[in-house]
Amino acid sequence: MNKPTGYVCAAASDSHKTVYELLPPELQNLVSDVPRGSRLHTVGRLDCDTSGLLLITNDGIFSNKIAAEKNVQKTYRATLAAPVSPEQQNTYISRAAAGLTLPPEKKYGEQSALPATLSFNTPCSCDITVQEGKFHEVRRIFRALGNEVTDLVRIAIGSLKLPQDIKPGMWREMTTAEKVSLYSHPQDC
Repeated sequence: MNKPTGYVCAAASDSHKTVYELLPPELQNLVSDVPRGSRLHTVGRLDCDTSGLLLITNDGIFSNKIAAEKNVQKTYRATLAAPVSPEQQNTYISRAAAGLTLPPEKKYGEQSALPATLSFNTPCSCDITVQEGKFHEVRRIFRALGNEVTDLVRIAIGSLKLPQDIKPGMWREMTTAEKVSLYSHPQDC
């Protein structure tokens, strides 16, 4: 799914629409009206203000492999509030590559982040690849670097890239080749 902003990755919410509401009714019924081991669920989460690639499955083994293992990297495109000069870009890149201490947010205190890879597209746009999925990790990484994220889109999970033909709010089934690629190329994940 190409998750739009404004939707949460939860089965139900009093304050936001859920990503499952974007699915056809026959799939929406697989969220809560079936035994626990067969229910549809998201593979990891994207917060309400983050858009992009979201996997939805009823396969718990697949979900745990992708969400829990640190060798499956996630890549995001971050739009930054303040432009970053070429000199600052090098500093951002080296500091993120060394791992950072994430500032506290909500119920989470300071946390250590594993090394992240940054690649700047423009002074205000950066692709960042992380190995974990800590709470608001990407936003907190940029906050630790002295900047703020104004827009965040997940563009890849491991070797699986967000297809350009899937517009926000749309979804399709993964091909067998896409699913296998997530397991077959650990050096790319």
